[in-house]
Amino acid sequence: MNRPYPDERADGFERPPIRFTDAHDRDIRIEVYTDADRTALAEMYVSFDPADRAQGIPPTERGAIEEWLDTILDGSYNVVASHGEECVGHATLVPDGEASYELAIFVLDTHQQAGVGSRLLEGLLGHAEAEGAERVWLTVERWNGPAIALYRKVGFETCDSESFEMEMSLRL
Repeated sequence: MNRPYPDERADGFERPPIRFTDAHDRDIRIEVYTDADRTALAEMYVSFDPADRAQGIPPTERGAIEEWLDTILDGSYNVVASHGEECVGHATLVPDGEASYELAIFVLDTHQQAGVGSRLLEGLLGHAEAEGAERVWLTVERWNGPAIALYRKVGFETCDSESFEMEMSLRL
């Protein structure tokens, strides 16, 4: 696909590890995903609120979650957000076979609207940029105003908005 990307690069993203206090005074860590994080990550997705699922992901059943994780973790860039021993967020850039990466980000409902998603996204982009990724894109449901605002805040631009989903892109 010949997707348009902005001419100007977005940069200046902080690289993990990142520690911060969220809007609810919780200590949050953002780190590059390792295999040691797999169990906590799967548990996060098992407890994920069905209302927060978009475009059919994440899956709802444990077996489907494990298979999905096998697919998206392979060859991708991943960061996780943790509060104590609990995984509360995950962001991934999955290669699309065209020298670009598709973004997906998930934050538990208990940790939304607290700054976790913003820092998680910035940490992922900082990690991927340092590793050489250059082009990132995503699709978002056009009625998901908070997500669209977050993506625009970090530099994503709309590249297609003709369906019920909006496509956005960013150059690192």
